[in-house]
Amino acid sequence: MSSILDIAKRDLNGLLGAEGLSCSCGKQHRTDLKEFIIRSGALDETPRVVRKYGGSKVFIIADRNTFAVAGQRTAALLQEAGIENTVFVFKEDYVQPTDTSVERVVADFDTTCNMILGVGSGTINDIGKLASKELGVDYISVATAPSMDGFVSNTSSMVMKGIKESVPSTVPLAVIGDLDILVAAPKRLLQAGFGDILAKYTSICEWRISNLVNGEYYCEQIASLMRLAVQNCVSHAEQLVQGDHEAVKILMDSLILSGMAMAFAGITRPASGVEHYFSHVWDMRYLEFHTPKDYHGIQCGIGTVLTVEVYDRIKEITPNVEQGLKYVQDFDLANWHQFVREYLGKSGDRLVELEKKEGKYDKEAHRQRLQVIAANWDRILQIIEEELPSAENLRRSLQIMGGPVAPPEIGISYDDARQAFLVSKDIRNKYNACMLLWDLGLLDEVVQSLWQ
Repeated sequence: MSSILDIAKRDLNGLLGAEGLSCSCGKQHRTDLKEFIIRSGALDETPRVVRKYGGSKVFIIADRNTFAVAGQRTAALLQEAGIENTVFVFKEDYVQPTDTSVERVVADFDTTCNMILGVGSGTINDIGKLASKELGVDYISVATAPSMDGFVSNTSSMVMKGIKESVPSTVPLAVIGDLDILVAAPKRLLQAGFGDILAKYTSICEWRISNLVNGEYYCEQIASLMRLAVQNCVSHAEQLVQGDHEAVKILMDSLILSGMAMAFAGITRPASGVEHYFSHVWDMRYLEFHTPKDYHGIQCGIGTVLTVEVYDRIKEITPNVEQGLKYVQDFDLANWHQFVREYLGKSGDRLVELEKKEGKYDKEAHRQRLQVIAANWDRILQIIEEELPSAENLRRSLQIMGGPVAPPEIGISYDDARQAFLVSKDIRNKYNACMLLWDLGLLDEVVQSLWQ
C-alpha cells in the first residue's frame, strides 16, 4: 500500500476521495474537497464546476479588489451559462475576518441561492467558509492570490469577540485558481503565501514536542506532507519571485496541501504553531488599538524566524526540575491576568476567562509535564535539530522573495514581539515554545534576553 506521501508526490488529486485514506496512525484521513483546478484559464471552468456540484443559483461574495480582479468576470461567466447569481461586495478597503463580517454576509444572503462562491483568498475565503456552514449551503472558492493556507482547511481563522480563533467551517467542494490571475497578484501576497508555508517548519516541530510531552495525537505521514510542501516552495523561491507560472502553481498546490493536512488531522497542528500566534496577537491588537499589522502570511514568516531564534535559546538549556517547580509555585496568576487584559484590551477579558476554564496553569499538571520534559530532554533537542533550519537560512529564503524578516520592518517593535510571545501560551490550548519555557521556569529569563 502506497504511503500518503507517495500518493501526494505522484498527484495531489490522489489524496481526494470520499472513502478517505487508511493511515499507519490508525485514522482514516479524508477531506470534503472534491477537486481543485490550478491552471491558466481555470476561471472559465467556474460554470461547469458550479453545475457539477449542484449550484442552481449562486451567492458571490468578494471585496472591492477581488471583485475587480475576478468577481465581475465570474458573475458574467455564470450568467452567460444560464446560472443566476447574487453579488455581495464588501465596500471597505480592508475587510477584517471578524464575527461581524460573517454576520453581514449571513444577513444579506439571498435565500433563493443554494451555493456560496467566495471570490478572493485569505479573509474572503474564511468568511465564505464560515457563512456557508452557518447557512447550511455548499461552498466553492475562486482564489485570487496564493497568499495563505486556509483554502481547504476545515476551519476559518477568525477574530470572534476579540480573540483570534480557528472556528469550524465548511470545506469548499472545489477550488478554482486561474494561474493568470494568481501570477498577477501583488508580490506582497506571494510573499505572504510563502511565509505561511515556511511556518510549517516550526509547527511540525511543536506538534512532535507536544506529542512527546502531552501524548497529543501526531501523525508522521501528515507531517511528511508539510515537509514536502516546504521543500517544494523553498527550492523554487527564486522562480516564484520572478512570477514563473510553474513556481506559482507549486506554491498554490502547497497551500492547498497544507489545508488538506489540517483536514486529515482534524486539528490545525500540522500547519500552525507559536509562529502563528505572533500573527494572531498582532491582529488582535490591531483591532483593539489600531497598532501596525501586515498580511497574515507576512507576519507568520517573521514569526517563524522569531520562533527558531527562541528554539536556539532552548537548545542551550539544561532542565532543572526544582527551578521549574519553584517558578510555577511563585507564579502570580492574578498579576499575569492583569497584564493580558492591559496588553490585549477587551479581548484580554475573554482570554482570561477561557484560561480559567482550561486550567492551563494547574500546578499538578505542570509537575507531570516537567517530569516528562526532564526525562526526555535529549529527545526534545533531537526533534528541534531534525525539524528546524537555522534562522539565517530562514531569513535568506524570505529575502529571496523580497519579503520582511523582522518585526520592525512591518512597524512592530521587538519589545512588542517579546510581549506577543509571552501572551502566545494563552491564545489557544496548544502546547508551544512559550509554554515549554514556562514549564522549565525560564520564560522570563529567556524572553528578557531575546532580540536585544
